[in-house]
Amino acid sequence: MEFTVSFFSFELDPALAADPVFDLHRQGKMTMSATVPLSSRDDLSLAYTPGVARVCEAIAEDESLYADYTWTANTVAVVTDGSAVLGLGNIGPKAAMPVMEGKSVLFKQFGGVDSIPICLDTQDVEGIIAAVKAMAPSFGGINLEDISAPRCFEIEERLDAELDIPVFHDDQHGTAVVTLAALRNAAKLLGRRFADLRVVVSGAGAAGVAITNTLIAAGVQGANMIVCDSRGIIHADRANLGPFKERIAATTNISGRTGGITEALIGADVLIGVSGGAIEESALAGMAPGAIIFALANPTPEVPPALAHRYASIVATGRSDFPNQINNVLAFPGIFRGTLDVRATTITERMKVAAADAIAAIVADDLRPEAIVPSPLDPRVGPAVAAAVAAAAIEDGVARRAAVPAPASVVAEVRQTA
Repeated sequence: MEFTVSFFSFELDPALAADPVFDLHRQGKMTMSATVPLSSRDDLSLAYTPGVARVCEAIAEDESLYADYTWTANTVAVVTDGSAVLGLGNIGPKAAMPVMEGKSVLFKQFGGVDSIPICLDTQDVEGIIAAVKAMAPSFGGINLEDISAPRCFEIEERLDAELDIPVFHDDQHGTAVVTLAALRNAAKLLGRRFADLRVVVSGAGAAGVAITNTLIAAGVQGANMIVCDSRGIIHADRANLGPFKERIAATTNISGRTGGITEALIGADVLIGVSGGAIEESALAGMAPGAIIFALANPTPEVPPALAHRYASIVATGRSDFPNQINNVLAFPGIFRGTLDVRATTITERMKVAAADAIAAIVADDLRPEAIVPSPLDPRVGPAVAAAVAAAAIEDGVARRAAVPAPASVVAEVRQTA
């Protein structure tokens, strides 16, 4: 399947007709095309009846043939309920579709992965889980997208446990992977020992929780990490945390620091903002000299870059109009490419860390304060991440094969046996 951007000539609302954004989105950003010829009776007999029956019978007898002779080996479902779309909030499934289409074309462009956007008309945890499980046989992986916390944690954990294909919530793990890559290079550039960094994460939603877990898995000491939510510092003695914040309290802030973001940032080397809440300059003044600030809320960073540079040697945001954009497109296409290539059953922490290390390595020989991650358009990123993730999957024992036949070879093999 191939995705293309198409333009159409019908009339639009005059208020929108001159807007190039709406012009590009007319009738959506993707379409479907066949990978086999359908110009003769022989073509039809191979692609559909009677030839297709032989393939169906073979799969019915041996389900391991399923990925070789269907699109599933290279196809991901991009699933949302529209509850946490970009910075727009709970706008529902129909309004979420343009984002999901965009995600699909990014998958194709940067990872060679086909995907289908699916917007579910339910925000019930059990309903989402049931719907995804029911459609899972049509796909080789599930990319959850823009589902609000804390529901997203349970949905991902349960689907990952109950399905034999990888399930990945990109708002959590894509952000965490690119953040880790950027922090690796920032520490290297500043001559800091990664494991000793004192890190404050502002925001305990999907991205904040995943960033915390991934940084700890990559070597940052949990004792040196503090996570803040809207009520302040998360610590073990705080009441009414809920199960996911209880896990954070058990693995971070071992000294039991209390208070708000100002108290959290005293002596901190790193601030990672994923909350959208503004952070005052007076709080930044307590950070250690030569700090690192990643203000990732989009479109309005928690700390304006000009202000952040007064207190930090390296600054990153989630925006493309400032240097060092922490952009998930550096991660998810390559992660799924590598995962699908070895038919992994899940995506492990080692695979995420491997993806981050691959991203960091691409610019490791040309590090500058304004270039700690590669451009999202760098053609080296997808293949490097895919290779690293595939190798980590094999090492972790979650890969079902070393490689998957290319689509062209699969088609040729079907033709020979039909």
